[in-house]
Amino acid sequence: MSGETTKLPIAVFLSGGGRTLENLLRHRDEHGLPIDVRLVISSRGGVRGVEIAKVDGIETQVIRKCDHDDASYSDAMFDPVRRCGAKYVVMAGFLKHVLIPDDFENRVINIHPSLLPAFGGQGMYGHNVHAAAIKRGVTISGCTVHFVDNQYDHGPIILQRACDVLPDDTPDTLAARVFEQECDALPAALRTLS
Repeated sequence: MSGETTKLPIAVFLSGGGRTLENLLRHRDEHGLPIDVRLVISSRGGVRGVEIAKVDGIETQVIRKCDHDDASYSDAMFDPVRRCGAKYVVMAGFLKHVLIPDDFENRVINIHPSLLPAFGGQGMYGHNVHAAAIKRGVTISGCTVHFVDNQYDHGPIILQRACDVLPDDTPDTLAARVFEQECDALPAALRTLS
C-alpha cells in the first residue's frame, strides 16, 4: 500500500455545461489530481454537466431551488453530500445561492472569474463579470478560489491567478483567458487540501 495516494472525497454542485467538472476529471485522469468525485448535484435537469458525470459513473441528482425554501434547500443539497461521505463540496458553475450549514464551514469551495473582492456579489457571474471588468478599465483580471460562506463571493481566499486584460478584449475573449487560469487554479487549490 505504500505510495498509494489518499484521494480527497468531493461532491460537485453545478448548473450547466460542466466545463469545470470536465476539467477536474481530466486533471484526475491525466495529472494525478487525488480526488474521488462521489456525487454531482445539478440545479437543473438536462444539462451537459449531468451527462459528463453519468458517463464517468458518478452518482447524479437534480435538486431545483424552486422546489424548496432556503432552509429545506440547504438540507436537500447537503444531506446527500453527508451520505456519500464527501469531505468537500466544489461549486463548479453553480448559479444558485444555498445556505452553508455549520458542519460545512470552510468545506465548500467556489471558483470565481475575477480577483475578489473585485467584481463579486449578487449578479456577478459569467459574462457580467468580464463586461464589468472591461467597462471599469482594469488591466489585470483573473480568478479566485475561495471557501464559500453565506454571502455572495465572500469567504476566505485559497488562491488567485491573474491574467492581463488587453485593450481590444471583449467579455468573451477575456472570459476565455480567465478560464485558462481557472483550469489550473482549481486543481491547484484542491491539491492544497488533500
